Amino acid sequence: MKLKNRKAHWNSIGNLFLFYNKSNTIDNDELSFLIDIVAFYRPVDPKNESVISINSLIEFLKNNPEDNTFLKKYIFSKLTDKKFSRMLSDSGILQDSDFMYEVKKRLFAKILPFQPEKDTLEYLLNQVFFKSDDPIWINKIPLEELQNLFQTLDFKDIYTSVKEKSPLNELIKAMGLLSQRMSGRAMESDVIKMVPEYEEKESPFVAFEKEMLLVTKRILDNKPHFIEIHDESYKQMMVLHKQCEEYVDTAFANSSKYGISLKVNQSLLRIRQQLHRIKILITTLIVQNESDKIRNSIQLTLRLIKYNCQKNNVRQLINESTQLISYEITQHTAKTGENYITESSSEYFSMLRAAIGGGFIVGFLCIIKLLLSKLETSGFGHAFYYSLNYSLGFIAIYIFGFTLATKQPAMTAATITKALETGMKKQSQNENKHSSFAQLFARLFRSQFIAFVGNVFMAFPVSLLGVWLIDYFFDTNIAFEKSAKLINDLSPINSAAIFHAGIAGVFLFLSGIISGNVSNKNKHNNVYYRIKEHPILKQNFGIERTNRIAKWFENNWAGVVSNGWFGVFLGSTASIGIFLGLNLDIRHITFASGNFALGLYGSKFIIDIPTLIWSIIGIGVIGFMNFIVSFSLSLGLAFRSRNIPISEIKLLNKAIWAHFKSNPISFFVPVKSK
Repeated sequence: MKLKNRKAHWNSIGNLFLFYNKSNTIDNDELSFLIDIVAFYRPVDPKNESVISINSLIEFLKNNPEDNTFLKKYIFSKLTDKKFSRMLSDSGILQDSDFMYEVKKRLFAKILPFQPEKDTLEYLLNQVFFKSDDPIWINKIPLEELQNLFQTLDFKDIYTSVKEKSPLNELIKAMGLLSQRMSGRAMESDVIKMVPEYEEKESPFVAFEKEMLLVTKRILDNKPHFIEIHDESYKQMMVLHKQCEEYVDTAFANSSKYGISLKVNQSLLRIRQQLHRIKILITTLIVQNESDKIRNSIQLTLRLIKYNCQKNNVRQLINESTQLISYEITQHTAKTGENYITESSSEYFSMLRAAIGGGFIVGFLCIIKLLLSKLETSGFGHAFYYSLNYSLGFIAIYIFGFTLATKQPAMTAATITKALETGMKKQSQNENKHSSFAQLFARLFRSQFIAFVGNVFMAFPVSLLGVWLIDYFFDTNIAFEKSAKLINDLSPINSAAIFHAGIAGVFLFLSGIISGNVSNKNKHNNVYYRIKEHPILKQNFGIERTNRIAKWFENNWAGVVSNGWFGVFLGSTASIGIFLGLNLDIRHITFASGNFALGLYGSKFIIDIPTLIWSIIGIGVIGFMNFIVSFSLSLGLAFRSRNIPISEIKLLNKAIWAHFKSNPISFFVPVKSK
């Protein structure tokens, strides 16, 4: 009989026992009885159940001794001599320093779960507790009921036996394996590099492993097979465990000095997870009174279920693995973003001059791209030439110290988040942090505003002048054929300009990520110091010039790489869209201004008023989408990297609106503080 058909008759636990006990359907390898008992109590939605009760099972077993004996023999046959040490040492803990390998392995295991040998407890748990939310409802069963069931079935606590494959022996075996793995991983050169403070000291991991070995050997060799909380050896072991935690914390903290790679980050995370796991397991060895024996035995069972159910948790893996890396990336963008937020009038007009310079170069880029579009080449060829045009132009803007307005949001989001984080840490000023943030946002907004103004109002005349000069000297209106497309592509109602502007915003966000990642990697790999001390460079250029080269790379290389990739993103999107048959392209406010000028000249300024108005509106909408998408993505990453709750956004919006109502002019031009 199929499971779903016979479950209809199980309106009580008694009917379930009747089916199995009287029909003799259980053979030596079958787990269906245990599976069906668990399924009987498993709620439809574990998160909505406040309390789960198993009193009906307990009362039934007390009132039916024959069924009680039957269940005891059945469970005993399934649990006796089951190995689980590898579950405690492996489940839910990173097994490899390769992040992508770990993600792929867990995703594949979700689709096709790994099935261990049948003599392991993991096999049994895989068959019975196979849902990821099983630990949620099991932990809602009152401890008193679990203890009552434990006694009703005459289970023995884990301290009764220390023979091979006994629960206590498996527990101690797992602890030994964890400590050995921690010691080995902590001694790797990439990890030691992160903690130069410990170079002349004995590794706390080795000392912890030795102390734990002495304690666990004593537990196995002598009675009682547990320790008390006041045991001196236990206290010493926990002191060494604390030193191991400080070792890992120091390594993570030093990432701001030395940078950190994803591989080292994974290694440190693995050590931290192992330290946490072993700390939990140590508490299982502590017994103060007889009731602790049963309680610890039950807690060990619950932990085994939890570890097994959550061993393939991909979301937790990604969150833990990327948080520190994202923090280091946003730290770099935060420092860079400080240069994009003006305060005084001199800084404000300096930003305007930089934006005018950026608009000047973009004006030429618009003309060059239009000329490149006339080349007879493949889609890949156009993508290559467009990307080269954009990349060289953006790098030139960066090298000359000019500004491309839309590059700012991805950088400044981390800056204002850093300021918010600082305000949250200063509890004495906690009530003023939101108003201070609003003032900072006003400075940011007016900096963006004047950068937009400089870019747009310079790109337009440069493009117009350039296309006129080409027409004047070569008697060719290069924009004539594409004039209609150049203008229509700006319309937010007659084209996909809004969507394409959003794509550009995503690329702006990615370029900020690339900048921070390159800076972090170079710092971790000592790239600048390597350049500075390169023997061939010093011999050929001299020490002073080599130092200047190293300094230039330290200050500029991350920006050069990110701008280069930003150009590749913008230049190749349309060609990729054509290849995939999708309407993919980019719209950027500064280029939109230059293209508008080209379109007007190409059409010989013959354009109807509605089209003209919608094109001008479109430029503004494109700029807004560039800003809001890149800023929102960057702000979300910065919030996550600093563990700032999303609920803060509502309070920040309220403070910004209040500041705007009280002083709207400060969002557009610098004003003196009241």
